[in-house]
Amino acid sequence: MNVRWTPEAEQDRTAIWEYLVARDTAAALRIDRLFGEAVSGLADFPMLGHPGEVVGTRELTPHRSYRLIYEIVEETVWILALIHTARQWPPISTL
Repeated sequence: MNVRWTPEAEQDRTAIWEYLVARDTAAALRIDRLFGEAVSGLADFPMLGHPGEVVGTRELTPHRSYRLIYEIVEETVWILALIHTARQWPPISTL
């Protein structure tokens, strides 16, 4: 399977990187490596995660503090979001 990151998910990963690298470069490298390994695993095992809170999505926890939200569309795994577990998911939309 192909694995693709949405721009929003790429932005999530970058924001996590920037936050961590400013505090602890080694930790940033470890966490980012975990993200990469998790995503690589989805190429071979797309059903690895559990059903997500949003219908049609799946979730994988590459680290106890982060959730990777993705969906499978035909032969592509789309990474939709990478969020800290303390954050609200799905986001509450305001009317």
